[in-house]
Amino acid sequence: MSTEAPTWRLWGEEKCDGAIYTVYLKKVRYHHPSRSITQENDDDEISHLEWETVRVRFLKAGTLERLVESLASDTGELESTFVNVFLATYRTFSSTRQVLNLIIDRYLALQAFASSSPSSSSPPNCNKKISVPHHLCEDHMKALRLTLQVWLDGYPEDFRDPPDFPCLQQLKDFTSENLPDSDLHIKVSHKLEKMKREHDIKGSPMLDKILSCGDEMRVHCPSPMTNGTHHPYDFQDIPDSTFAQQLTRMDTVLFKGVIAHQCLGSVWSRRDRGRGDASASVAATVEQFNAVSFRVQSTILVDTELKPSQRARLITKWIDIAQELRMHKNFSSLKAIISGLQSNPIYRLKKTWGAVIKDKAELFEELARIFSEENNQLNQRELLMKEGTAKHAQTAHANDRHLPKALEKLATNPLATSYGTIPYLGTFLTDLTMIDTAIPDTVADGLINFDKKRKEFEVLAQIRLLQGAANAYQMERDEQFERWWESVLVLDDKEAWRLSCQIEPQGSSSTREGKIRKRAQYGHRKNDSIASTSSGSSSSQFFFDNDSLCSPLSHNDSCSLERKMSTSSSSSSLPSLDVSVHSGGTTTSGRTPDRSVSTTQLNQPHQASPYITPDFYIIRVSIESSAHEIEGVNLYKSIMLSNSERTISVIRKAMEKHGFEGNPEDYTLAQFLPDGEMLLPSSANVYYAINTQHDLNFVLRRRRHGDDTTIIRRNPAKDHKVRKKLLVT
Repeated sequence: MSTEAPTWRLWGEEKCDGAIYTVYLKKVRYHHPSRSITQENDDDEISHLEWETVRVRFLKAGTLERLVESLASDTGELESTFVNVFLATYRTFSSTRQVLNLIIDRYLALQAFASSSPSSSSPPNCNKKISVPHHLCEDHMKALRLTLQVWLDGYPEDFRDPPDFPCLQQLKDFTSENLPDSDLHIKVSHKLEKMKREHDIKGSPMLDKILSCGDEMRVHCPSPMTNGTHHPYDFQDIPDSTFAQQLTRMDTVLFKGVIAHQCLGSVWSRRDRGRGDASASVAATVEQFNAVSFRVQSTILVDTELKPSQRARLITKWIDIAQELRMHKNFSSLKAIISGLQSNPIYRLKKTWGAVIKDKAELFEELARIFSEENNQLNQRELLMKEGTAKHAQTAHANDRHLPKALEKLATNPLATSYGTIPYLGTFLTDLTMIDTAIPDTVADGLINFDKKRKEFEVLAQIRLLQGAANAYQMERDEQFERWWESVLVLDDKEAWRLSCQIEPQGSSSTREGKIRKRAQYGHRKNDSIASTSSGSSSSQFFFDNDSLCSPLSHNDSCSLERKMSTSSSSSSLPSLDVSVHSGGTTTSGRTPDRSVSTTQLNQPHQASPYITPDFYIIRVSIESSAHEIEGVNLYKSIMLSNSERTISVIRKAMEKHGFEGNPEDYTLAQFLPDGEMLLPSSANVYYAINTQHDLNFVLRRRRHGDDTTIIRRNPAKDHKVRKKLLVT
């Protein structure tokens, strides 16, 4: 069977002043030129042609000025894809004022050039040379006007800088002078008036008084958890559907309010190094995720007098709520509940889990399997692809037994409500952090790497697509539920552990449980882009994830299950990025209590690392030094490894990433392997020397005598170190 030749073919790169272009050859349908009587005989030679090849250029990298010029094609047409990528990502390499100045300057230069003599190469009184043909100036000016309109409509927050709104005022001054009767001028004027009016209302003393009275009134509302006369809800009495709807309603508001470009790796992962509001919309979703996970713990642990069967009913209640969330396609709160149930203080309750009926335990497994990190979180990604814009949940895993029944029941219900999709935002944050870490911001000569921006835009576009789908949610606010929600006591992880041990004492496993508690790790705090530890539980934590979840059960337990919480993910075209953590725990796998789950393994045998591409690897390097530990936790830094780098070069990169100085020759680099470590010689090509059949985790340590020739091996039975993967944000 013949295969059709590809339409696009890479030709190479083309360099010019301030820019690098990637050039493709594209096969297009041949258009016969209009014939004249004198050309009729000449055209006979080409009349049989059906296809021709044209050259197409894409800007790979360039200066900011070149990027602004590329908002329009050579013929003056608006480059809509380029404009969308540029406006979504420019904040990582420029500012609103700088870009606005360049657009206005270019527009004025083109306008002056258009009014000058056609033989002139630059506008009068202008030092800039215009490379646009004289007859195309108006087309290029039109493209810039359209760009400004798209900017105002798509990213109004860029111009929201009260009280003076300088950029918007500058744009209004420009349109007043050059485009006084245009649609753009009208749009700018309306935007400026609206933003000023909103700012004045927010700053109104009367409004402040009203709001403060409202706060005062809310303080005196009787709590549903007290013995007051108003006691609308008890956790067990809240219908599962109501609970899922209210969580979804809250998540919908927050997710639709996410400003996509605040998810960019260079913004989110460095949120402590600049303005506090640089990622405020993303931080709000983090707070909500943690609020759900913490309440899972609190409702199960706060009453220490409950019998195991009574506490098992609380766990079952959360499992049923999680199933409802799956039907609502709310993957954010779904993952939060799964994370809360798999947290150490809950997961270790052997007697409680033993009282959970088998069907509910199996349903819990099926829901947890959605977030399995197998094959780069393939389950979750397939669900988003199939159901992202679908009206109903419709996909289950091949091994699921309970979810397909619920999905079938939903599909056959003619009155079923259409829903949008709320994704687990951590997936996209990890993708964007990986891109930011793995791909440099600039290329040769300091040119802005616009290929990187295209990759980032692919992820941002997915977020915005799902935000549009979320408009399908139509749910009424339940004030009684909100009062109950706010009244629930939130435990920090130390208190949760204390109550858990009070409910089921540690017994013979006290030493082992102590180490589990020490390494209990629920994810990233907002104020820590790398890792957080259990000592800081009062701070907001990120996505409440555990990778290795251990319960203090006997090795003789016949019914065991390794659980591995998913904490890293990426888009299908990109490898995932983890920051791994070494801690001092003594076990390498968690066990589920008797009868709580089936013996189906959730984490399958190790598969090839997704960090490997034909051009580079992403490796993770920790430092063996107490100065780089936080309560016994070693932090990894991700490094891009090309196929030509020697050990010394990689060591130097690792030292720069970890922020300390020294002579790279004083250190060695070793890869962690299941049976020990492999020390890399100082002259080795690391790309070809490492073992890609295992995780690309490395340690940097001070050189010791004989290190250049020694491969260190440990007895795995005596090596009690465990690695935990944390979602990078």
